[in-house]
Amino acid sequence: METASNTLLERLRQAVGEVHVITQADEQARFLTDWRGLWTGKALAVVLPGSAQEVAAVVSACAACGAPVVPQGGNTGQVAGATADQRGNAVVLVTTRMQRVRSIDVDNATITLDAGCVLAHAQDAARAAGMLFPLSLGAEGSCTIGGNLATNAGGTQVLRYGNARELALGLEVVLADGQIWNGLHGLRKNNTGYDIKDLMIGSEGTLGIITAATMRLFPLPRAQCTAMAAVGSIHQVGRFLKLCRDAFDASLTGFELISGPCLRLVASAYPQLARPFPQSDQPWYVLLELSDSEGEDHARERFDAALGDALERELIVDAAIAQSVAQSRAMWHLRESITLALAQDGKCVKHDISLPVSALPDFVEQTDAMLQQHFPGVRNFTFGHLGDGNLHYNVARPADGTDAQLHAWAAQLSARVHDGVHAARGSISAEQGIGRARTQDLLKYKSPVELRVMQSIKQALDPQGILNPGVLLHGG
Repeated sequence: METASNTLLERLRQAVGEVHVITQADEQARFLTDWRGLWTGKALAVVLPGSAQEVAAVVSACAACGAPVVPQGGNTGQVAGATADQRGNAVVLVTTRMQRVRSIDVDNATITLDAGCVLAHAQDAARAAGMLFPLSLGAEGSCTIGGNLATNAGGTQVLRYGNARELALGLEVVLADGQIWNGLHGLRKNNTGYDIKDLMIGSEGTLGIITAATMRLFPLPRAQCTAMAAVGSIHQVGRFLKLCRDAFDASLTGFELISGPCLRLVASAYPQLARPFPQSDQPWYVLLELSDSEGEDHARERFDAALGDALERELIVDAAIAQSVAQSRAMWHLRESITLALAQDGKCVKHDISLPVSALPDFVEQTDAMLQQHFPGVRNFTFGHLGDGNLHYNVARPADGTDAQLHAWAAQLSARVHDGVHAARGSISAEQGIGRARTQDLLKYKSPVELRVMQSIKQALDPQGILNPGVLLHGG
């Protein structure tokens, strides 16, 4: 075994250079624990290839030795999908050296990027070319394009532009045997058989390792307006969304739900952040954004009219419109600070769920009440992308409780939440994936037919089972 490991290490050094093969435990540590700090693994080596060819050489070496390969981008995932297990025989393949913007084709409205390119850098490159790359996440300063695609990331502008899958036109992928599939193109239409690209997107590195992508770009909006509205009930939020859709149609690029407890938690954790309604204590708030192609005055007129209509119909209690780019950023900063404020508060049981928008108000009301009945005192911190039906339904310990108490409840609590989601024909994972954390849930809520098809695809593309074993598919 030691001889085989030494042979593999030597091949890895030949593939990427000795300096990019990390074997010391203290140097490996930051690559072996997930972002939430809930999972820690072990690895034979952490390797940092600099090109698709080097990724292919690493995977070929691992395939020859039967060693597991764990792909990792910015390591910002919520479900431990990029974390090695405890066996210590895995090679963690980190793509962050692969940062190039390979090309921008303005006429075709596409950008081609290495998988390790940080999302914010991709946005900046597009903007410098006079275009918009609309994928936007709270972790965009550190998450990478490859990881975004491997998990089919969503974010705050799915309502208008779709998630990562809708933005991807072509991929370059290293397969389990080390071959490179070059499917990079900027075609909107390509009806020539099975769509390998779509198979890879959302597969969490279990079918292949994405090394580059060609993504869609859009014209930069001539104007954007941002506002926050205070709302008296979750049902009124649903009616307010319908009003905004009717008023703005495709120009509505963001409709984010923030519960009152979330906003108060952020205010407590970060008192320096300005709040649009410092004296307000409403149960719900909505952060909405309009992107307009005709200019600032036109956008503002539409915004004023819609919000005025909502106030007149008593769908909202109050509204604050950002008067500057700085005020708009401040509003978004409140929304993006929720996850960090939750982490400071202590452990919470997270649920990344999606439901038909029409089913969300009843689900939230009924599930909140059900949890209080079975787990008295738990605190709900619910927020998310209401416009596309995705909620981050987080449950924290009682105010006078402990993390240990919440941990003891966690399995039963999540089961009750997910049972409700499943009964409403929703999904237990809207945008974060399955990873290691939710494989048992997948077994429970996926049909036997779906699981059998998924296992067949995995067996066909990765017969040795070396790509991210234990992620997505239980035991896979």
